[in-house]
Amino acid sequence: MIRLSTLLSRTAAAALLGSLLVLAGCHRGATKDEAIKTAQMQGQFDATVQAYKSGQFMVDGAVLSALDTGSHFAYLKDQGKLPKTVLLVPSDESKVRKAHLEFMARMQLDYGFTVYYDDGGTLKKINPVDTKARELEDYHAPVKMNDEMKGKEASSGGYDPSQR
Repeated sequence: MIRLSTLLSRTAAAALLGSLLVLAGCHRGATKDEAIKTAQMQGQFDATVQAYKSGQFMVDGAVLSALDTGSHFAYLKDQGKLPKTVLLVPSDESKVRKAHLEFMARMQLDYGFTVYYDDGGTLKKINPVDTKARELEDYHAPVKMNDEMKGKEASSGGYDPSQR
């Protein structure tokens, strides 16, 4: 068996202890618990979009469908003013829903900007690969029927040629 001198073994033990102290000093243990707060970072983004009801967005105070929001970003791209980072925040009317994330993932793929969203006061980045990018669509309000049309179906009361 090979015997090491006591000076060499003590030097190796001191180096090991020193490296452990240096590594422990570098790691605070706060990387997972520390999240960026949305209120602190809101001014750092090029554009802010609010989530609105039924998959719509509020852009600069106007309520737009997902298709219109995409058209807005296409216009900004044509003008050379396309933002590099976009922040999606909840509005007074709605929180950020899955449909909003899917529409923004599509816009992120189409226009090449990065989208972050507010998730309970912390910022998260939308990953278009993980989030199913949804085809942009126009908003259609629910149709209300007249009172005279209620209870009637298109299939009931078929065509009767004798009533001409």
